[in-house]
Amino acid sequence: MSSELADTTPPDEETVDFDTESTVAPREDTVYAASLDNAVSAARCADELRAKDIVVLDLTPLTSIVDFFVIATATSQRQMNAIADEVNRLLKQDRGNARLNMEGYRTEGHWLLTDYGDVVVHVFTAEGRALYDLEQLWADAQRVEWAEQ
Repeated sequence: MSSELADTTPPDEETVDFDTESTVAPREDTVYAASLDNAVSAARCADELRAKDIVVLDLTPLTSIVDFFVIATATSQRQMNAIADEVNRLLKQDRGNARLNMEGYRTEGHWLLTDYGDVVVHVFTAEGRALYDLEQLWADAQRVEWAEQ
């Protein structure tokens, strides 16, 4: 063993400073309102295509990566794809939002994810939703009453 390594001592616990109280910078009101409108519109679109248990989570106080998750359950792969297609038409073509990524569209998986930057739409089968349990993972996120808006 090198004498250089043997001479090192771990830092005192008191000198290690982890910032566990940081908060995410607040969004501008207009940016937040536009993101909320996109999330609510995506939820309504999924509802029109008979998705089940639709939830909109407001992640703005928790992370700067994304503003909202829209989570829905579909009964088949065909319904998952139809929901993703229609939400894409609404957000990308009608509203001019860029789709950054899509995962799970051409597979027989249990999770289809579409990322629009400020809004990420997750469409699951019932089995996939129970397995990944995003609502529990993001339990600190506030739920948006999208049906009332």
